[in-house]
Amino acid sequence: MREEIKNWDARFSGAEYLFGTAPNAFLERESTRITSGGRVLAVADGEGRNGVWLAQQGLAVHSIEGSPAAVAKAIALAGDRGVPVVTSLAELMPGSLFAEQLDILEWTWPAAAYDAVVGIFIQFIGPDERPRIFEAMADALTDDGVLLLEGYAPRQLGYGTGGPRSIANLYDVALLTTAFPSLRVVDLLEYDAEVSEGTQHSGLSALIDLVATRS
Repeated sequence: MREEIKNWDARFSGAEYLFGTAPNAFLERESTRITSGGRVLAVADGEGRNGVWLAQQGLAVHSIEGSPAAVAKAIALAGDRGVPVVTSLAELMPGSLFAEQLDILEWTWPAAAYDAVVGIFIQFIGPDERPRIFEAMADALTDDGVLLLEGYAPRQLGYGTGGPRSIANLYDVALLTTAFPSLRVVDLLEYDAEVSEGTQHSGLSALIDLVATRS
């Protein structure tokens, strides 16, 4: 296990859900773009707040996360919400969750496998690995699939209300305009908003949202 994942696992090992149990607001707004009953990949899904909520909307959710402690909490949250948890992709059905512990930097990403790929605050991925992971996220989409990506913009360093402390890990419009050349950008917006996601994302925040599609 990489040192970074060990550090996240230590952070997730307590009883508290660090980023809360409610879904991300951008994801909640944009989830109607996902094909009804479709298969969704939730990238670095943490303690499962987004993946479990997507399954509650009737989607078949593959939630991937490096931290074993976080995966265990995602499974517990699914149980609390009445979401069936399966143990393989073969069993995954609309309304269920497959929470898998893996390192996305070492995973063999599938091609054309998901109706949606969701990346919410995955900015632990630095500029060296980012192009490869972004390409893999795009390639994982089906022909009519949608990518939903939210992160922090550079102004976030001044707010200090969550996210990475390195500007190299943050997104701006110029970066995301060209980050997914195989996709069509539908919406790309940078803005400030109040965020309340547990103890780790709280307060005025500089956000950037991307919606992109294969078709």
